[in-house]
Amino acid sequence: MNAGATPGNESPSRLIDARIAELDDWRGRTLSHARDLIRQADPEVVETWKWRGVPVWEHGGIICTGETYKSVVKLTFAKGASLADPAGLFNASLEGNARRAIDLHEGDELDGNAFKTLVRAAVALNGASAKRR
Repeated sequence: MNAGATPGNESPSRLIDARIAELDDWRGRTLSHARDLIRQADPEVVETWKWRGVPVWEHGGIICTGETYKSVVKLTFAKGASLADPAGLFNASLEGNARRAIDLHEGDELDGNAFKTLVRAAVALNGASAKRR
């Protein structure tokens, strides 16, 4: 699912497709794999494109972002500090009061089941936050 105005009125999903293709290396494959897992965990996820080129997945609020750097793919959960992480996927941005991130380097394996559990928990947390408003 798509949402949000983007450069040239391009759909956010197409912009994410283009980013993955543009990377053409392990970072593109890693971002694509994370995107697939997010879509599996939440078929109603909305893909957006924010902050001049960051893929964002939302459902009742931001679930996570997918930033790519030279040596890392960073999956940042907006409310990660409020999520249980029994598999210990969060390995970055651990000092903050809100966000938590998963930094993936070349050769790292992402535990798909644990990641989908985090995505579902983030969606549930967003839904609970919306109900309190």
